[in-house]
Amino acid sequence: MSAELGSLLAAGERAAFHGRPAAGMEVLGRAVALAAERGLAAEAAAARWLLAVCASAAGQFGRALSTLDPLVALDPADPPERRVLAALGEATFASVLRQIGRHAQARTHDELALALSDAQGEAGFDALLGLAADAVGLGEAAVATESLAAAQSLALGRSDRWRQRVRLGWVRAEIALLEGRPREAVELAGAAVDLAEQSGAPRHVAKGLLFQGVAQVESGRLDAAAGTLRRGALLAESLGTLPLVWPSRAMLGALLGGRADGRGATSLDVARRAVSLIAEDLPPGLREGWLARPDVAALLET
Repeated sequence: MSAELGSLLAAGERAAFHGRPAAGMEVLGRAVALAAERGLAAEAAAARWLLAVCASAAGQFGRALSTLDPLVALDPADPPERRVLAALGEATFASVLRQIGRHAQARTHDELALALSDAQGEAGFDALLGLAADAVGLGEAAVATESLAAAQSLALGRSDRWRQRVRLGWVRAEIALLEGRPREAVELAGAAVDLAEQSGAPRHVAKGLLFQGVAQVESGRLDAAAGTLRRGALLAESLGTLPLVWPSRAMLGALLGGRADGRGATSLDVARRAVSLIAEDLPPGLREGWLARPDVAALLET
């Protein structure tokens, strides 16, 4: 690998996990083109996966899915490392579908990711944790708990994997909420926020704050929830992460209600704008489903 390509990949990875995802899209697009030009298939696939991660985090779901299409199209002659990248691609494809509310479809892609990864390594972890999140979205607490335990077993002994540990915390919090344990969910999400902060991962901090705010609402701590959601929304806005902006702002707007200072109405306006921007990047079939999703439709009608 050339120094130029290595630099582009490193910059893209930093943007994906430690900075503004949109900032990584240009450099990763260049990395994909450069690697393809030089016949470096593995590096091109890695750059493509990171590009999809950045696009998804920024709310450009249509671009993320089209970027992933060639990554998940395997040839029988492809080497084992290519299967691993395809597995990561399938898990990321599933993540995009979850974020637009298509949990059953996401499960299909996570199952493909699990098969491609042989339930091993980072790709196996992503698939198993994705299956747990799919089950949460489908209201299947027992299935979610089983998949979470399997994902956790792959992460055991890898204390350096901050991203895995943070994401385990998110899903633990989601399961606690699903099972009616909001106070426990507050603590689990808070621990994930702390770890993300220690790891210099602001996007993961913003997502953890969203989970924590939801749990605080469910536990009746509305004033604390408003502060948590405001902090998460401001951080998400600074990063340009629309999938975190809209739910944080929508919940904050609902909590603030019809206050005389207009902050509730302003938050709802920001949430609607983020939802509309996400819709603009989705292909027609997915766009209609996104706008018809009950929570999105209710937001747009208020």
